[in-house]
Amino acid sequence: MIDLRRLHVLRAVAHYGTVSGAAKSLHMSTSAASQQIRQLSKELGVPLLEPIGRRIKLTSAAQILMAHADAIEAMWRLAEAEIEATEGEPSGILRLCGFPTATATLLAPLAQRASREYPSLELRLREAEAEESFDRLFAGSSDLAVVEATTDSPPLDDIRFDQQPLFYDPFDLVVAPRHWAGDEKAVALRSLMREGWIIGVPGSVHRQHVLTACTNAGFRPTIAHEAREWSVVAALVAHELGVALIPRLVDLPPHLELCRIPITGPHLPFRHFLTATLRGARNRPNVSAVLAILDELVSEAAVIGT
Repeated sequence: MIDLRRLHVLRAVAHYGTVSGAAKSLHMSTSAASQQIRQLSKELGVPLLEPIGRRIKLTSAAQILMAHADAIEAMWRLAEAEIEATEGEPSGILRLCGFPTATATLLAPLAQRASREYPSLELRLREAEAEESFDRLFAGSSDLAVVEATTDSPPLDDIRFDQQPLFYDPFDLVVAPRHWAGDEKAVALRSLMREGWIIGVPGSVHRQHVLTACTNAGFRPTIAHEAREWSVVAALVAHELGVALIPRLVDLPPHLELCRIPITGPHLPFRHFLTATLRGARNRPNVSAVLAILDELVSEAAVIGT
């Protein structure tokens, strides 16, 4: 019979891509994790890992094993959810994580409302970007995440995670008051092809959004400046150093003079957001109760789309 503890180590190696990353998440030494994998490989009589540069990848046999292991994990969580459903009102601790804007605008009021509706339920929040959020879900250190869909996110059919659409957040054009677009009710991206743009730093999701939106509109933007934080982007725009696309959910610094104009035309840029749990955990009473409140908050928020 397969030792489930060793199987758990292999699942962590598959997720993090290295034995050292898996060992760190499981609070064990790299040598101990490697030993667990070797023993599992010996039990099954097949190699499970093969090196690729500094990383490793699962062999075909290991990939087959992982598909069954992930399915077993999901079924176990479904069983836990059904058992918890017999215990009455949601209670205990529920750990949530989300990207910065969602944490401030959705998860904070969510925690406040949940504490009123379910006094025995305690929500603990952590700000985290998508990659960290999925790592925390996998490691069991978060129960529910609000994440932005990116090209680096696990695919929607990844059996380990249950990802469901939550809302979309459109981008607006932001310019200084004296800019020609400042008096427009809406503006097409194509009309901005000769502008200097302020976009995110290389590797950022914001940069990807702007480059994709402008490419879809038929031009490659001239990059004037790069910034990491929305407040810095806004400050550069306010000083007439370029134009920018900023999500509608992001609050602009009130001390800056800025004009926010909706984008019109066939290429409307926006961010997609999802709720994510481990597969089988969405039906847990605590999780489903909080998701219901989250849906209410999203429907009440006029600045985002559903």
